[in-house]
This record gives sequence, structure tokens and C-alpha cells, in this order.
Amino acid sequence: MRRWHGLDEVPADGGRSVVTIGVFDGVHRGHARIVRAAVERARERGVRSVVVTFDPHPDGIVGPGGHPPLLTTTERRVDLLEGLGADAVLVIPFTPEQSQEPADEFVRRVLVDALHAEHVVVGADFRFGHRARGDLGLLTELGDKYDFTAEGIPLVADSGAGADTITSTLVRAELDAGDVEAAARALGRPHRVEGVVVRGHQRGRALGFPTANLETPAHSAIPKDGVYAGWLVADTGRFPGFRWPAAISIGTNPTFEGAERTVEAYALDRDDLDLYGEHMAVDFLARIRDTLKFDSVEALIEEMHRDVSRARDLTAADS
Repeated sequence: MRRWHGLDEVPADGGRSVVTIGVFDGVHRGHARIVRAAVERARERGVRSVVVTFDPHPDGIVGPGGHPPLLTTTERRVDLLEGLGADAVLVIPFTPEQSQEPADEFVRRVLVDALHAEHVVVGADFRFGHRARGDLGLLTELGDKYDFTAEGIPLVADSGAGADTITSTLVRAELDAGDVEAAARALGRPHRVEGVVVRGHQRGRALGFPTANLETPAHSAIPKDGVYAGWLVADTGRFPGFRWPAAISIGTNPTFEGAERTVEAYALDRDDLDLYGEHMAVDFLARIRDTLKFDSVEALIEEMHRDVSRARDLTAADS
């Protein structure tokens, strides 16, 4: 798959395209339906499929609430889009200037001049251009002008009667509530938090549970404080492909009067891993309990043993 960062990297002689556009944060099941539709249409027409996305998140530039928590890093997002079969991903830097671009100018510059779109696939609620004034109707009108067709894909609802439409906002709310299982259903896979392993206070090692303390990127969507079962994952560095069942703790370590919120993972029954400086990830399977403040270190250790036992049972059942 080809990866282009900015329009300057798009080859001028790439031929016609079927294009889909969106932020695609999280690449959840709704996003997957849209991208797969674009890939299918491209194969039917014998042209390339191109996914257009943006970095940073546009809401971080123009959103009234500031930068939203990100469900995926940009690199992870591109990897997931590649996994859906896209031939190319174009990441457009989103700047204040970009936010001022009228919808018709965006279509001409990106879809027509750069990507030579003959068909454009978007979600039914797609909006674009300055003040989000562009929609599927305008895209269809501009297609008549520039010789491409436009198609809106219906949104996906979560399972169950009266279920909410799957959106990145919904997944963030589920993570805020600690409901990592609901988030996984919407995403189609466990939610992942990434980071470089750094040295913390090393209390876990002293207590018999050495943890990998992740320094997460800014704006990462981190679940509600608590203890979770999941996996510690390495896909680069000295441990490519390794995936260990883990007990994951998120919070400020209130028993020790901590103030800094951390994400720490204990690879079950492993006290021999030197992971400092490695880029790692944690995938969340299930919530075990809330973060608690214990009256003694001994009481904390007893609870940690129960957490590990529960994490072992949950990950074994899911293997």
C-alpha cells in the first residue's frame, strides 16, 4: 500500500481513483463499512482505492471543545486502513488555513486535480469544507461539474434494539465510562493505548508485580481509572510479534498518594522482561474493578493477587 503525507507526495500519473474521505479516528465498524465499500467499487472499476484522512484531528483546530481524545495514533490509523484493503492512504495536514478552505475548492484541489476521482464514497452524515458547509448533496452536485459520482453509505448501529449509531464520539464515551467491552464491539477489536515504556516509581517491582509504565502520546483516549484485563503487545523493537496476557492499571496510585495518572501493565507471571525504551501497546479486554485506596501495602498486594487471577481467567477464556 502507498502512503502519502500531503498532496506533494501524490504521483501525478497515478490514474483514476475511487476515493473515500474522513478523519476515521478509531477506524471503527462504521468506518470499516465505508472503506470496504470504496475498495469494492474500485475493484469493480479497475482503478485504485484511496483513503483521504487528516492529521491532526480537525476538531483540535476548529472544535469548540478543543482536541478530542484520540482512539488511534495516526500511524495506527493508517495501518488499520491498509488492513481494510485500501491501495493508498493520503494524510492531509490539517491547519487553520485548511479549515478556511471552501468545500468546492477542496473538491477541485484534492479529489479532482490530485486524485482524479471518478467515484467518491462517504458516510451518509459526511460534512466538509469551511464551517462544514459541504455535504453529500453538494458533493453530488460538484461531481456533475467535475465528472465523478458520489455515494453515501448508511451509518452502522451497535447491536441491540434502539442501539446508538457507532461514532468515534460514542466510543470515547464508552471508554470514559470504563466500558472497554462496549468500545471493542463498536471498534470491532479491543481498544489499544500505545506508548514508550519509561521508568516510574518502580513500586510494582517492589511489590512483586513489575509493570511496564507507558508514556502515552498527547490526547490519547485512555479508559476510566481502574484495573483491567488485557494484553501487553510488542510489534516493534526487540520483541516483534509478542503478546502477553496482562493486568492493566490506570490511575494515580492513591494508596501511595500519587498525583500523576499512569497506564501500567503487568505481563502475567513475567518478572524477566526489560522493556525500558521499547514502544509497546496495551489492548483492553475487560474491566476488573475501580481504582481503590488501601489502608496498607499488604492489603494492596492481596488485592493485586486477586486482580492477576481474574486477569488470567479472562484472557485465557478469550484466547
